[in-house]
Amino acid sequence: MKIVIIGAGNVASHIAQALSDSHEIAQVYSRSLEHAIAVAEPLGAAAINDLEQVAADADVYLLSITDDALPSIIDRLAHVNDHAVWAHTAGSRPMELFAGKMARYGVFYPLQTFTKGVPVEMSKVPFFIEAVDDATLAELDTLAQSISSRVYHADSAMRKRMHVASVFACNFTNYLWSVADRLLSDHDIPFDVLAPLLEVTLNKALTIGPKAAQTGPARRGDRGVIEAHLAMLHDGDRDIYRLLSEEILKAYEQH
Repeated sequence: MKIVIIGAGNVASHIAQALSDSHEIAQVYSRSLEHAIAVAEPLGAAAINDLEQVAADADVYLLSITDDALPSIIDRLAHVNDHAVWAHTAGSRPMELFAGKMARYGVFYPLQTFTKGVPVEMSKVPFFIEAVDDATLAELDTLAQSISSRVYHADSAMRKRMHVASVFACNFTNYLWSVADRLLSDHDIPFDVLAPLLEVTLNKALTIGPKAAQTGPARRGDRGVIEAHLAMLHDGDRDIYRLLSEEILKAYEQH
């Protein structure tokens, strides 16, 4: 397939790289030409920073941009190519953003966290796709299966639920790791001392489930330890610790 990538951020760069093994990446668009070049050049694609330059002969157009930018970009690209498949990669935005503007459209959502320069084994990334009709769904399904062995069909409501769950599981958890990193680094302790703990915690959650895997002072109802920890913390860290501890105490009925 001949593909145009609209966007040059973390998600766009990983998807473009993965697709380039089996497909032609014709163009990569970004408002920043420098960013577009960084993604496009290694793939032999053209880098553009003007939507007027978007090619009208691609098979697929993938929009991998911020959620807020999607409506305006879709408006500007309406009717560039009525025969192609148009899809965005957002987890929390409906495919109906394309309705009335493109004839064939859908969603191409990878459930993964992406950071430029950090490799991801794309074949293991779950892709959740949706489309306006069966023919378009089949094309998006073929496209997804060309880079991943885990392809699922999911409507907007299901994707929204997965997206908010992934924020808790990934984004919020990573922020808590950053708090732990700061607390350790203040005393010249490297963050990687937590690696065995984190690995076992994840393995337990995947094996017996997060609820059964919960440990710690709040799980035990040990308010003495909780109060001692709170006394060590300040401002936002203290607020987060108190809130999470109270929620765990309630969840396990430790009153």
